[in-house]
Amino acid sequence: MTENQTRPTGASVSEFLSTVQNDVRRRDAQTVLAMMRRVTGVEPQMWGPAIIGFGSIHYRYESGREGDMPRIGFSPRKQNLALYVLCGRGSEAFLSRLGKHKTGVSCLWVNKLADVDMGVLEEMTAATWKRTAERAS
Repeated sequence: MTENQTRPTGASVSEFLSTVQNDVRRRDAQTVLAMMRRVTGVEPQMWGPAIIGFGSIHYRYESGREGDMPRIGFSPRKQNLALYVLCGRGSEAFLSRLGKHKTGVSCLWVNKLADVDMGVLEEMTAATWKRTAERAS
């Protein structure tokens, strides 16, 4: 079984963010960083080379694969801002009010924060943080 590459690295979050070349994406990342710090009350850490994560949860798939991942997090990608704040049931109510976005299984993508309602994004982040508390490690 392959080893999970998404794990805490000890790298500097601020140094990573300083390498984001797109000015809008870098400013948006700073805004999300501040919001997630406020919601969680914990300091972020780098997970792998490009994910800023808050907290940790353990997962185990039916296949037997298991590991740890951030409870919430985000990554300022070249094409969009990837936010790891979706938590299954109940997300639809937030998404219908959020604004322009795309979703994956556990990922929310926005081109820029100006496209979304930050109040709704903060509510969604807080709900995911609360919902994942029972799995937190």
